[in-house]
Amino acid sequence: MKKTVFTLSILFLFNAPAFAAIKTQVVEYKQGDTLLEGYLAYDSSGPAKKPGILVVHEWTGLGAYAKKRAEMLAQLGFVAFAADIYGKGIRPTDPKEAGKISSAYKNDRALLRARATAGLKELEKQPNVDATKVAAIGYCFGGTTVLELARSGAPLQGIVSFHGGLDSPHPEDAKQIKAKVLILHGADDPHVPEAQVQAVENELKAAKVDWQLIKYSGAVHAFTNPDAGNDNSKGAAYNESADKRSWQAMKDFFGEILK
Repeated sequence: MKKTVFTLSILFLFNAPAFAAIKTQVVEYKQGDTLLEGYLAYDSSGPAKKPGILVVHEWTGLGAYAKKRAEMLAQLGFVAFAADIYGKGIRPTDPKEAGKISSAYKNDRALLRARATAGLKELEKQPNVDATKVAAIGYCFGGTTVLELARSGAPLQGIVSFHGGLDSPHPEDAKQIKAKVLILHGADDPHVPEAQVQAVENELKAAKVDWQLIKYSGAVHAFTNPDAGNDNSKGAAYNESADKRSWQAMKDFFGEILK
């Protein structure tokens, strides 16, 4: 009996999942004279250099949701940096305020690109990041942002937009895209009409970008965020199936481009 218990103990020891030693920290950085406050997450174990993933928040600014996604990426073995597009302390608390602030950046794509680029540079300079293997993901407003970052010609291996806005005032800028592009889209998203989806497809085709676009049936805007509720009639709602499938699609994509 004692021998059996000992054998089982050894089997458990060598087959138990390894619990990642996830470290997180708030990071202050600047774009021009504007002070920004991002969030870094990484696994302190494993290789000294790891691929880096930039994470860009929704229209409410950098908060718990984007930070959670950064931590999930860290658990996968990436160094994740959740960027701050709006500036330290600027965190809209209601839809009206969020709409006003996010629109200011959507209407000034040069500023939006500059803020995203500042976040990318902060990620790349982390001592545990392999700067030759860097990608970016974004949610809603963040999806718009990472597409703009790609259109700026940023040296990324790939970008992933989760239920992001897809419009571009300068579609010809797609010729500057160096990254592979993965767009994960709610098929019933009223905030991103089919005409906008078709326009980005045409834009990427014309520029000969390596791109994929996946639509999730029954999914509307914000389909990855449980805080969005479950009422599709409101235009934004959580969809568990689409959330899981889109995260897996991202993992498969990174497995391809960040080998």
